[in-house]
Amino acid sequence: MLDILFPFAGGLGLFLTGMMLLSSGLVSFAGGALQRALVRFTSTPLRAFASGTVITAAMQSSTATTLTLIGFVSAGLIPFSQAIGVVIGASLGNTAVGWVVATAGLKINLGFYTLPLVGLGALLRLFARGRPADLGQALTGFGLLFLGLGTLQEGMRVLAETFHLAALPSEGFSARLLIMLIGLAMTTALQSSAAAVATTLTALHTETINFDQAAALVVGAAIGTAVAGALVTLAGTVYARRTAVAHILFNLAAGLIAIALLPLYSTTAHWIASHSGLAPGPTTLAAFHTLFIAVGVVLILPFTGTLARIVEWLLPERGDVYTQHLDTTLLTVPEVALEASQRSLEKIALALLGLYERYLTTPSGEVPSQNLLALQRALDQTFSFISRIPLPSEDDSLVDRRIAQLQATDHLHRFRGHLQDGVQTRLQFNDAMYQPTLNQLRSLFAQARTHLEADGDTADPGASELAFAKASSRARQHLLLEAGRSRKSPAMVLRNVEHFRWLERAAHLLGRLSHHLLLSRSVQAGEPSPDREEEQPRKRPEEPLAEAAS
Repeated sequence: MLDILFPFAGGLGLFLTGMMLLSSGLVSFAGGALQRALVRFTSTPLRAFASGTVITAAMQSSTATTLTLIGFVSAGLIPFSQAIGVVIGASLGNTAVGWVVATAGLKINLGFYTLPLVGLGALLRLFARGRPADLGQALTGFGLLFLGLGTLQEGMRVLAETFHLAALPSEGFSARLLIMLIGLAMTTALQSSAAAVATTLTALHTETINFDQAAALVVGAAIGTAVAGALVTLAGTVYARRTAVAHILFNLAAGLIAIALLPLYSTTAHWIASHSGLAPGPTTLAAFHTLFIAVGVVLILPFTGTLARIVEWLLPERGDVYTQHLDTTLLTVPEVALEASQRSLEKIALALLGLYERYLTTPSGEVPSQNLLALQRALDQTFSFISRIPLPSEDDSLVDRRIAQLQATDHLHRFRGHLQDGVQTRLQFNDAMYQPTLNQLRSLFAQARTHLEADGDTADPGASELAFAKASSRARQHLLLEAGRSRKSPAMVLRNVEHFRWLERAAHLLGRLSHHLLLSRSVQAGEPSPDREEEQPRKRPEEPLAEAAS
């Protein structure tokens, strides 16, 4: 029994370790290029599908692609409807592992020839820094992968001599369904469909199981890899859970079709293998894996919009609309986490602008207190999220971006508090004297709204704040100079002056928070970093009280 258990467990462990090192090493070596490509090339379902296929084949892990995608969807970088195309492509790209194992790993003892790669990769990982160290990790993983596959193959040969698993029933839908569930459970336990597929290919190569059993196991492994990815999203945002559910639904639909039509698929796969010069056995199984996923792609990809609506119906949006992108799983990817917090801050800013405009245009000057309280909670949650993002000290752009977001959060707190003060003191702006200043302030609000809603626009609406302050100052000066000629009491005049000061303060806070929000966006876009010096207060227009009093 130990002759079976030890090589099987050791070979499987080496294969899993190799897959993890290879996948993480390739992702780190790419330096974010694969992730940026994933965001960039998803404008249509077909492009999203192609990017998911290529990236998964390159990273040798559909789970890595899916988890990266879930992070981008949670942060709002990729719409959910486009993410479905990526997960469908990831399922097809995941079949590349089977082809590598079937065409090379089982025919040649590559474990012996890749041993030098393990040594070279370990040396690079130990003594190099940066991308060469990441390349060393990938080389080590590549070598361990084939070393584990060879050890696993030896264990399977002993198992085939002891147990005749191929004699187990495999005919009929119920038998195939049971074997599929075994493959699903195996993949979920191993957290890797590649390991399950490699084990199945090895078992078929050593004739431990027959082709129909191996095909059902591969179908189960395809469904299991989606389930494994879904387990990570249980505590995530609704967008993360939607992406995981879409992945499960696709693989489940493609898998059930394959189980129901397994004899037809098997005949087709053998025909393709024989007419393309491929050897029977594991290579035919790899062709079957690609075939049933490709059929699912053809049947489901044209209807990604319908699938998106079904998933959205199953998982409707709940919770705070302002902080729905703040997924704690994003904290492991600082760039994505900062993008999520940026979107939350911009949503809060736009909501505050709407409340200000409502306050200034409503005769009664009322703003629902629950709205202000909800924004306060959202700001506190966003501030906590930003503070928890771990940043590498050597990456100045990420540090600068977080500084800009923290400053924007501070000004949003002040902006909200300023509105609450106006509501509580019942400031009224119904008098005609305020209309020119109110019109200018509304223009500032509209300008800020335009820039915040225009993704990628880094112009600064805060630059108009000084011009507004000067115009408001002139209005106050005129009010004070006319005070002696009017019948208004000094208390009324001073109250009117305070109204103008309140409007100026609103414009000033709007300018500062807009400046920092757009500064954070410009740092993300690769523009020059913000000045880290403590910001100096803007020079205010000279007060006209002395001149008016004289």
